[in-house]
Amino acid sequence: MKNERQEKILAIIAASAIETQEQLIDSLRKEGISCTQATISRDIKQLHLIKEPTGNGTYRYAVSTQKMRLNLADRLQTILRESIVSVDCAQNLVLIKTMAGLGPAAGAAFDGMDISAKVGTVAGDDTVLIVMRENESAAELCSEIEDMQRQRQTK
Repeated sequence: MKNERQEKILAIIAASAIETQEQLIDSLRKEGISCTQATISRDIKQLHLIKEPTGNGTYRYAVSTQKMRLNLADRLQTILRESIVSVDCAQNLVLIKTMAGLGPAAGAAFDGMDISAKVGTVAGDDTVLIVMRENESAAELCSEIEDMQRQRQTK
């Protein structure tokens, strides 16, 4: 239910200029999803939504590009340190090569992270494929992983 609601929130704010939590609640109700203001407030925080200017003096909810500064931190750093061999980006896809047998662990780490721009993750024995909503999101994620690999190599 939470994932479905949060997916709808992302779709709604992408499709229309939502300026208030009340407008968001109303839009969700029209989609058949009932929730409270407190729930929406938590969702906004978890999705790392920000308010950006619309150009006509008002503000609308949007996904923060800073969100891609991920919650990679400890969990992914450990997996990076132990498993990732290379990363490549092609449009909205991020392909990660891992050491043999560690693809599922890396995939599970990505699945456990709060990356709102991620559509899904597929993990094999030594490969993880992450599908992002947009090309830019994939490029940002790829860049984050490469930065962490460089940090790992300097330690």
